[in-house]
Amino acid sequence: MTSKTANVWATSPVGRVAAPVREQVIAALREAILDLRLTPGQRLVERELIEQLNVSRTTVREAIRELASEGLVTVVPQKGAMVSAPSIAEAIDLYEIRASLESLIVVRFVERATPSQVMRLDAAVEHFAEVVGSTTEIREVLAAKDQFYTVLIEGAASNTLRQLVEGIQARVRVLRATSLATSGRSGSAVEELRAIVAAIKDHDADAAAALCAAHIRTASKTALAQIDSSLSSP
Repeated sequence: MTSKTANVWATSPVGRVAAPVREQVIAALREAILDLRLTPGQRLVERELIEQLNVSRTTVREAIRELASEGLVTVVPQKGAMVSAPSIAEAIDLYEIRASLESLIVVRFVERATPSQVMRLDAAVEHFAEVVGSTTEIREVLAAKDQFYTVLIEGAASNTLRQLVEGIQARVRVLRATSLATSGRSGSAVEELRAIVAAIKDHDADAAAALCAAHIRTASKTALAQIDSSLSSP
């Protein structure tokens, strides 16, 4: 009989070449969580993961410990591991941290980015707009928005900020999906990103940072409203 977990997410058995097996398992599970193939609150059953990935129990446990340290997995005593589902209080804090970090990244982008990187950032927003206009598949929408952040972080040229924001982005991935999946939110996000890029083109770091923070706080309100609604539903 096929396991419930195996039905929910698809991946191939881990190979025995290239990266160490442990790293491959971590990468496979991390990708499944960030792509929402493994959903918030879903249990990660050891036996099913061993069968699905064709690896040892020790390797699965090591991978779960690593993902727990990243905040993507929560281990509950006597219940086991599950995909993390942030509470409203945690979500508020994560969004505030993200607003501060990304605003600083925007300032650094204005200070350090090349004209080519500014053009690529503009192109990334327009690509995001095209995707938003052509599909409601949340994974595709998220992937398109990720391209904007890829260029933004590259242009900011700060490994420290990159590491910090990538850690936060991973933890708010589900919240971002919740926000962008809300009717009308993706279209509004396109206009907000266009305004940020316009301020960047004008070399107005303060305006660009303020617009970035406003964009994230608007997304936060949308996501938190959806979470609150789901918690209050019978």
